[in-house]
Amino acid sequence: MLRPDDAADVLAAFQSDPGMARQGTVTTIEQADGYVAGLLTGERHHAFAITDDDRLVGLVGITVDAANKVGWFWYWMNKSHRGRGWASKAATAVANWALTSGGCERLELGHRADNPLSGNVAGAAGFVHEGRERGKFLIDGERVDVLTYGRLVGDPWPQAVLDITR
Repeated sequence: MLRPDDAADVLAAFQSDPGMARQGTVTTIEQADGYVAGLLTGERHHAFAITDDDRLVGLVGITVDAANKVGWFWYWMNKSHRGRGWASKAATAVANWALTSGGCERLELGHRADNPLSGNVAGAAGFVHEGRERGKFLIDGERVDVLTYGRLVGDPWPQAVLDITR
C-alpha cells in the first residue's frame, strides 16, 4: 500500500517523465506530500504501491463510486522501471482485488491514444477496449484522443499473484 513516507519516490517518478503531468501536479516535495495525503484520505481511494527494494516505483489506484459499485482505475510507473511487466502484473492483481474484496462490479480506465503501452497494461489486466473519446485532453495546445476500457466482474479473469500487502 501507499505510505505517507513515499512522497520522495512519488516526486522522483513525476520527475522521470514529463508525461507524468497527466497524473497530477507534482513538481515539489510539498506537492508530493499533498498527492500522497489525498490518496490516503477517506475510503474512496485505494492506492497500491509497486516497489523495488521497498522503494515506490509505481502505483496502481482505484477511486471508488460505492453507490454504483464502479471504480476509476489508474496506474503509473517511474520511467526507470517501465518495460519490466510490473505494471501489468500489479494492475491485474489490483483489478482482481477490486472486483472481489474491493466491492466493485465495474472498473473503468482511459489513456491517451498516443500511449499504446498503457493500453497493453489495460489489456493484460483483463480490460476490454470500449471506445475513443475524440479530442478529450488538451496537451501542449493540441487535442488528444483518449481510449476507454472497462472490466466487469463477469469478464474473464487474468491471473496475477503478487504481494499487495505493503
